[in-house]
Amino acid sequence: MTTVYNFSAGPATMPKAVLEQAQAELLNYNGTEMSVMELSHRSSSFINIVERAEQQLRDIMHIPDNYKVLFLQGGGTQQFTQLPLNLAKGQKVQYVNTGSWATKAIKAAKRLEDVTVDVIASSEDNGYTSVPAFGAENVDPNAAYLYITTNETIGGVAYHDIPKFDGVTLVADMSSNITANDYKVEDFGVIFAGAQKNLGPAGVTIVIIREDLLKEDKTLPDFLSYATQADNESMLNTPPTFAIYVVGLVLDWIASRGGQEAMYANAKERANLLYDYIDNSSLFVNNVKVENRSLTNIPFLTNDPELDKQFIAEADAAGFKQLKGHRSVGGMRASLYNAFPIEGVHALIDFMKAFEAKHKA
Repeated sequence: MTTVYNFSAGPATMPKAVLEQAQAELLNYNGTEMSVMELSHRSSSFINIVERAEQQLRDIMHIPDNYKVLFLQGGGTQQFTQLPLNLAKGQKVQYVNTGSWATKAIKAAKRLEDVTVDVIASSEDNGYTSVPAFGAENVDPNAAYLYITTNETIGGVAYHDIPKFDGVTLVADMSSNITANDYKVEDFGVIFAGAQKNLGPAGVTIVIIREDLLKEDKTLPDFLSYATQADNESMLNTPPTFAIYVVGLVLDWIASRGGQEAMYANAKERANLLYDYIDNSSLFVNNVKVENRSLTNIPFLTNDPELDKQFIAEADAAGFKQLKGHRSVGGMRASLYNAFPIEGVHALIDFMKAFEAKHKA
């Protein structure tokens, strides 16, 4: 039987132990004789699930007490609008454009009539192959916030050093490298992340927000208000209960394997293996500036679109799934999230070596 390795950018591979536990508990969670999917979100059984998940996340990410953790719906895409609605009505906001997801966030903010958007730096001119440079002279301390995307899943670009400016509220889309880095929560005013890459299944979005940024706004619909969601402990309405439960299991799995520090070390080890091979290959290339390379999303190509298609087809047949690059950039992409086994990286490299031997000039 062929071993399958899932390189999907999200929804992504999950820890087998988590899937097995969810399977074992599917019909009878903790002696309730009910599935988690059947539990009332107001029941003590589910309250225990969500409280444990929050505490595990706090422990793993070392979240300070003056931050709220919200489990919301709508994905990162909803946060592109929800964030400026809550933090920036009638104000200016500043964005750094590092690729496709930053571009989408900028576009969403620009749709709001009472928010002024200032893009202070962009790497569009070099095809989003780096994090653009900018300094304090570009940053307006009176802006409501400065927005960054810590990791671009499509272009494979990431921040390894977080920009810090006195008096500036930094907010981040951390969807594709949350807990797979060494960032400090206290360096940010807001962090948000869809769970479906490093922390669980699709359906739940995590928002970590400093308490002083929670502002009551009666003009906002309740479900879009961070303050109202925080007051209701993420249960203004029925939350994505099963997704939160699985996130809790993944967080338990992360904690049992050394926490964020171990996930970060594993991410570096996996990525370095693949980058080292690509950099020494006569066939495959990665065009991202070395110091800005992502640890979790690694795009590569052969510079021959037809050969790329052949590689993807042969890799898929051999059990290396979801390696096709995003339609906007082509080529291939290996997404190596927390649950991805290092054995899969070694196996992919062996396959790439064999393909290269057949097709090198």
